[in-house]
Amino acid sequence: MSTKYAYLGPAGTFTQAALLQITNPDDLLTPYANVTAALDAVRNGECAKALVPIENSVEGVVARTLDELAMGKPLVITAETTLPVSFALMSLPATEKANIKSIATHPHAESQCRSFIAKDFPHAEVIETASTAAAAQGLAAGKYDAAIASPAAAKNYGLKVVAENIGDNENAITRFVLVEAPGEQPKATGADRTSLAVFIAIDHAGALLEILTEFAKHDVNLSFIQSRPTGRELGHYHFIIDAQGHIDDPAVAAAVKGLRNICEDIRFLGSYPRAN
Repeated sequence: MSTKYAYLGPAGTFTQAALLQITNPDDLLTPYANVTAALDAVRNGECAKALVPIENSVEGVVARTLDELAMGKPLVITAETTLPVSFALMSLPATEKANIKSIATHPHAESQCRSFIAKDFPHAEVIETASTAAAAQGLAAGKYDAAIASPAAAKNYGLKVVAENIGDNENAITRFVLVEAPGEQPKATGADRTSLAVFIAIDHAGALLEILTEFAKHDVNLSFIQSRPTGRELGHYHFIIDAQGHIDDPAVAAAVKGLRNICEDIRFLGSYPRAN
C-alpha cells in the first residue's frame, strides 16, 4: 500500500533527494512551496507524512521548522535522515558567465557558498527563494540570470551547470525529520533520539541551568539545544531539545518528569531512531 508524503519542493530539492532515501517506489511524493505548507498538508489530512529540513552542519537550524513544531498545531517526529549536500551554479544554456548579474537561491545555500559568490560574482545580486529548486525553477522561467541548487535541479529544469561543488565546506550535511500526526510512536531501538519543546514561564537567571540539571542528574546526554522566542513578548522563550534515548527509557522519562515540575509547559515532539 502506497503512502502519500509531503516535502519541501519543488522537484529537485535536497529534501526530495532525502525523501527518496526512505520511501518506496510506489509511494506518492507531493512537493509544497515551503515548510509550513508541507506540514499543513499533514495537519489537514492531504498527506500522511511530511519530510522537512531541520538542521544543517554548516548553517545551523532551520528556524521555520523548529517554530512550526513547537508552536503550530501538534505534530510528532517519527524518523530522521541525513543527506550530504553539494551545490552547483547553473544558468540557462545560452547565458554567458560574464552576463550573470543576479543569482537566486535559498538563504541556507547562499550562506554555504559565500566565498564562491564573493570571489567569482562580487557584484551579483543574490535573490532569496523558498528553496534551491525553486531558484532553479525560476531560472528556467527566465526570472534570474543564475541559480545555486543541487546538480539534480539543473537536470530537472534543463539548465547548464556553470560550476560544481561550490560550497565553502565540502562535508556539509543536512538533517531532515519525518513528521506525522500524533499517534503511536516508534518502539525503542537502543539508538534513539527524543525531541522536546520546553517552555519556561519567564526568563530568569539559571533557567537554562535548571533544565540542563534535570538531564544531567539522570545521566541523559543532549545532542541539540536551541532557544527560540515564543512571540508573546520580550523575555518569553522556549527551548528545542534533542536528548539521546527514547521516552520509554527510564532515565529519559525521569528527566522529562522532572522538567514538568519546573517548566510552564513541555511539548513532546517525538522519540525515533537516530539516523547515524
